[in-house]
Amino acid sequence: MPAAAKDPRPCSIADTLAVVGEKHSLLVLREVCLGNGRFDRLVRNIGAPRDILAARLKRLVEAGILEKVAYQERPQRFEYRPTRAGLELEPVLMTLMAWGDRHLRDDRPMVIEHGCGHDLRPVVTCAECGEAVRHEDLRAHPQAPGWTTSGPEAA
Repeated sequence: MPAAAKDPRPCSIADTLAVVGEKHSLLVLREVCLGNGRFDRLVRNIGAPRDILAARLKRLVEAGILEKVAYQERPQRFEYRPTRAGLELEPVLMTLMAWGDRHLRDDRPMVIEHGCGHDLRPVVTCAECGEAVRHEDLRAHPQAPGWTTSGPEAA
């Protein structure tokens, strides 16, 4: 069945952005991955209004990207930690940071050191051959019924 003209392309990128694409969501993940999972630290380091930050945290917990863990009983206080799914997004953050360092800044406000002792320079590689991913080496094969690389199939 051909896709309706008003229906957007089925896409895992769009699905992911529906979860982490809201303003401040990736910054929350950045801070939590840096070990700053307490609410006051998140407010300070991100600069988001408290109500917006609370909504983003709730959404990220519901999506299984963060977990909420009590660190104090009286009064009860929580911190946020990345889940396995959240940690899988960390390389995406590192790649976004590297792109921003190359194209948007004259300085590097943060350097991430890899376990080898060198500054991290993230590169996306093919898990099968180990080669760096380059645009000219990619071929798309749409799997969603009714869709081609150029859009919906003609009726």
